[in-house]
Amino acid sequence: MAKNQQPGGKMWSGRFREPLDSTFEQWQRSFPFDWRLLPQEIAASSAHARMIAAAGILTPAELDKTLAGLAAVAKRPDAWATRISMDGGAAQAAQLDRQVGTALVASSPHAEDIHHYVELELTKEIGDLALKLHTGRSRNEQIATDMRLFVRDSIDATLLGLKNWLTALIEQAEKSGNAVMPSYTHLQRAEPVLLAHWLLSYVSMLERDFSRLTDARKRMNLCPLGSGAVAGATLKLDRTIAAAALNFDAPTPNSMDATSDRDFALEFTQCLATPGIHISRFAEELTLYATAEFGFLDLPEAFSTGSSAMPQKKNPDLTELARGKSGRLLGASNTLAMLIKGLPLAYNKDLQEGQEPVFDAAATIAGLLAVLPPFTRALRFNHERMQQAAQAGYLNAMAAATYLVHKGIPFRKAHEKVGNAVRFALDKGCELNQLPLADLKQFGEEFGNDFHAAISLQSTLDCHDVLGGTATARVKEALAAAKARVAKLQVSHA
Repeated sequence: MAKNQQPGGKMWSGRFREPLDSTFEQWQRSFPFDWRLLPQEIAASSAHARMIAAAGILTPAELDKTLAGLAAVAKRPDAWATRISMDGGAAQAAQLDRQVGTALVASSPHAEDIHHYVELELTKEIGDLALKLHTGRSRNEQIATDMRLFVRDSIDATLLGLKNWLTALIEQAEKSGNAVMPSYTHLQRAEPVLLAHWLLSYVSMLERDFSRLTDARKRMNLCPLGSGAVAGATLKLDRTIAAAALNFDAPTPNSMDATSDRDFALEFTQCLATPGIHISRFAEELTLYATAEFGFLDLPEAFSTGSSAMPQKKNPDLTELARGKSGRLLGASNTLAMLIKGLPLAYNKDLQEGQEPVFDAAATIAGLLAVLPPFTRALRFNHERMQQAAQAGYLNAMAAATYLVHKGIPFRKAHEKVGNAVRFALDKGCELNQLPLADLKQFGEEFGNDFHAAISLQSTLDCHDVLGGTATARVKEALAAAKARVAKLQVSHA
């Protein structure tokens, strides 16, 4: 080995005389985590090969040989297609990650990163021809391209997972029929609503999440290949060749921005943080509703665990873990923001630290969206208990005030009259609808024989007869509309 040659054939060793400190070398390696980018690196390298072949750097025969070699390298690990699958199961995906990563890293102890690994392996396949592949490119543009491809794949997988969960929520809403539950403000009973109305509130949240991810995908779908290290490729490359080969909409317009930009990664993690919050709120409500104090649902045993000490316990592990994992999604977003905020243009090694939060966020949301659809379908609500709760605690007081408004009473005065009636009922230990008309008359002559019918449970629901309200007919329309919208959601961009 020449004096200035780094062990393992470093791509940059020519300028150096001394080998790397062994501890530093292992510490700064990204291959132990960026091996996950192998499919994206192979795709990007294949696109670059086509681009430099068009520029005359590779002959048609050399291009064919290079592409065949890259395809062979891509087959080193097994089952790549299932790694970011919403249907494969989070535990299986995590186990596959460990197996694939351990095997790949062990197989190439000198590989500095995924780019170096592919070059070393390609050299084994096609010899020195592999060394031509890096002509006209830099690792700065390679990692920018690989990460865009990874984020794009992860967005598509997340969109599929969101659609699966949306479908499960809609199915649960359809199954709930006209079941009623109390709604809450300040965690105090407010007004009765249909259970389907409550479920559709989460459908609205997830539809916004779907929209944000779809928009983010459009913004990031530009190809950095051809940007060089910072100033652009030193060859006259047709960058549209690589962009088209990788299904990007166009090349990036500025080489400095292309190699340093991580907005797409930041926006991806920010877009995941929001559904993480929505998941956490859903999990929090179900955790509360499953307590004996609420008794609104019995948690499915297939998604619960027991206590090692207390034999009677059935613990809401899924909802608690889902609530906790939202913190990881928020953390990934914050990590990237802090990482990027002080960096000068263009590429800096700091950006290497931005890969793991993206990988973790993608894996975390994949795991959540693998378990939430079947869990949601398995939920069994206690309709009788929920209806009892919806009929206790003066949840028809707003409907009572509305009744008086229809009698010509200004709302502020109607509010006061009903409030006085509620206070009277509290003292008597009964509900508002249990007060005789004679008692009600002391608060206003406007109370008539039609009052009790106006504040029945069904009337209380149906007085909210506005778009987005919980009136039975409105919820039926909203459910049909949501089902139609979700059926049309596009989850494949191939």
